[in-house]
Amino acid sequence: MKKLPVIATVVAIVGVFLVLSSAFVVDARKKALVLKFGEVVAVIEEPGLHWKIPFIQEVVLYDGRILSLDTQPLEVTPADDRRLVVDAFARYRISDLRKFRQAVGTGGTAKAEGRLVSIINAQLRAVLGEVDSGAILSADRGALMAKIRDGAIAQSRNLGLEVIDVRIKRADLPEANLNSTFNRMQAERQREAADQRARGEEAAQRVRAEADRQSLELVSKAQRDADIIRGEADAESNRVYAEAYGRDSEFFNFYRSLSAYEQALQGSNSSMVLSPNSPFFNYFTDPMGANSSQ
Repeated sequence: MKKLPVIATVVAIVGVFLVLSSAFVVDARKKALVLKFGEVVAVIEEPGLHWKIPFIQEVVLYDGRILSLDTQPLEVTPADDRRLVVDAFARYRISDLRKFRQAVGTGGTAKAEGRLVSIINAQLRAVLGEVDSGAILSADRGALMAKIRDGAIAQSRNLGLEVIDVRIKRADLPEANLNSTFNRMQAERQREAADQRARGEEAAQRVRAEADRQSLELVSKAQRDADIIRGEADAESNRVYAEAYGRDSEFFNFYRSLSAYEQALQGSNSSMVLSPNSPFFNYFTDPMGANSSQ
């Protein structure tokens, strides 16, 4: 009778151990495979408490989230033979646990990512090799990335993976070609700058020549108009003088003498040497100019 409690205790301990060995929890971020001697007997994608046969079945957990994969820089040759170094990344997740287990075995995610990198690199070479480097380096390369993604999706299904997206992070020239390409670009820009300066100088010369021509025409026209006006004024002046002389010749002589005195005797130091009997002084000696010979 004393052995019954001992046996009950042992049975209870064994029962608890069997229960604990049979129960397992799947996190919301995980997926699980139940294996029996290495063969898949159940796929568990729902989180929570689950059960297995202890010692016979085992559970392998895999990440059920969207995972990130960065590829190493890859050198590709576009259609114009201008080599480029391309750096890409992918987003993927495990979509079929059975296929995934069959494809990678016990290698897990590391082995799957190695094979996925090979698929993505092959797609990069295939797609980018069909276009010129200008299409790869431009901002409108979304169509190329979509084509690479679609190809990777089709080939990764056999691995039990679903490729969500593939993006090109960087596409640059190889380091060995950067200097020569930079020098060529610099020479092209210098040539374009020289051409623009020559065009500008040519346009400036045309503008200056046109401005000089217009200036000469304006000055010539103004000079011509001034000569015409001056000639008309002289003619009018002569007409007025002639008319005045015809009306009163003595007054006209008197006016001309006064004008001559005004023009001749200007300034504080003006001096003249003339004979007192000179006709120039007729209106000084005789206000009526009776002895004038003008």
